[in-house]
Amino acid sequence: MSCAPIILLSRVAVLMAAARPLALHPDNPHYLLFRGKPAVLITSGEHYGAVLNLDFDYRRYLDELARWGFNLTRTFSGVYHEVQTSFGIEENTLAPAEGRWICPWARSDHSGAADGGNKFDLTRWNSAYFRRLKDFVREAARRGIVVELVLFCVFYDDVLWDRCPMKAANNVNGVGNVRRMEVYSLKETALTDVQETLVRKIAAELAGFDNVYYELCNEPYFGGVSREWNQRMARAIQDTEARLGVRHLIAENIANNQAQVTDPLAEVSILNFHYATPEAVTLNYGLGRAIADDETGFKGPEDEPYRREAWEFMLSGGAIYSHLDYSFSVSHPDGTKPVGKSPGGGGPSIRQQLAILKKFLESFDFLRLKPDRDCVRAAQGQVFVLADKGRQYAIYLRSDGQAEIELRLPRGHYVAEWVDTKSGQVTHRQTFAHGEGNRKLAPLTFDGEAALRLKAG
Repeated sequence: MSCAPIILLSRVAVLMAAARPLALHPDNPHYLLFRGKPAVLITSGEHYGAVLNLDFDYRRYLDELARWGFNLTRTFSGVYHEVQTSFGIEENTLAPAEGRWICPWARSDHSGAADGGNKFDLTRWNSAYFRRLKDFVREAARRGIVVELVLFCVFYDDVLWDRCPMKAANNVNGVGNVRRMEVYSLKETALTDVQETLVRKIAAELAGFDNVYYELCNEPYFGGVSREWNQRMARAIQDTEARLGVRHLIAENIANNQAQVTDPLAEVSILNFHYATPEAVTLNYGLGRAIADDETGFKGPEDEPYRREAWEFMLSGGAIYSHLDYSFSVSHPDGTKPVGKSPGGGGPSIRQQLAILKKFLESFDFLRLKPDRDCVRAAQGQVFVLADKGRQYAIYLRSDGQAEIELRLPRGHYVAEWVDTKSGQVTHRQTFAHGEGNRKLAPLTFDGEAALRLKAG
């Protein structure tokens, strides 16, 4: 007598089997739904080489994110990678050491690729790559971390394009006879077919994970990426997933700083901005999609500008804040590397401060919140408000002088708590009954910025 083997599923496998992928929340699509709960995604992550750099210990890295309660990491697929001199980044995880880069395609038996290895065969998959990719996503899932997988990236200079497997000189298929500004333009049919085949392969490989969403291309506005190309890749994801009975969110990188999206792709649910200003949210809030500050930097190594950027963006109605943290490297996968000369910040202190922001937002029923600057009748400095009128108010105040804010509130009883954005401590708490009209509130101490949690009670 024989019987089928009993398969014991791990806790995470059971959880993923029961859970639907990350989605826009049906009650408020400005926010997300993850594993049955409303979610904002906040992180301070490495420079996108966790999968493609074989020397990077992503388990130690993910442990550090989980330690702070972060729930997002951004990583590149491996089609694009950088060199040691790229952008002045010290110990750049996107620039693996010689022979330590892994990508989706297998090498052929023919020598001559620009990186010194054999040329690639764009009709054959690298099984070791897909094992590593899936293990990374699985390890992230175990820690409750969502993976934003960036499928493609523009080529900022010819050095980067010259090393890409999609360039004809680096593959045995004769594909990729285009200039770097034409790679994502649909100009060469064979090249577009290779790209679409890769997208379908990745979508199929990751179909069973609930903790993934896809960005079509990093910073397409620097590389001649056409709208038609974006739409074709997005439809390739959706078509593949429809056959498999799943659906993951798709993100499009819109602009640096801010821009108004007038004709969004129907397939796109997340609008990504880099180095974003609050106006990126304000200008596009009416589209009813999640809006992300997807990359930070170029404001020096100190914590303050990135902390303030995070509070301003998220309290304008943003759903995702992904800080680029240069303290993660191959030698310091736990994020303890001094930032040095890299074009941004990072380290344990900014991670602690961003964790405070995440906990602050999660202390609200934030699905009911929406931007409401009109409730502010007077204030010194800049004020960012999310409100559920008469019930709860999340407020961030910046001022070089005195901190006082005057709010128009409905009649009721309220509890006000001023929160230090650097320590997370409640520095002042008061309860009051309010009649008609406006109410003035101020913290007892103030050093340039503070958050106010105001709730009916």
